[in-house]
Amino acid sequence: MAGDDLKNHLVRITNCLQTILDLEPQIEGLELGDALLDEFNVLKSFLGKIDVVDVAEEDVERIERATANFLHELEGALAENDSEDGKRLQ
Repeated sequence: MAGDDLKNHLVRITNCLQTILDLEPQIEGLELGDALLDEFNVLKSFLGKIDVVDVAEEDVERIERATANFLHELEGALAENDSEDGKRLQ
């Protein structure tokens, strides 16, 4: 059972990290994009080593909350950036 729990935890963490990494092209256009992209390299490195990480349910839940918060905050920045891009095209 512990092996299944660990596998489930790793899948959930991988999903969180991959969701964030999938936004990389959109983040490149943000004012703070360069700083965030540096952090993406850390995430990519961690994602490559995720199978050797031992995590508890609380850790996974914390990562999921942090991912949700990050996506929520990023949503506003991306919407603002899209709005500014639209103004520039006019």
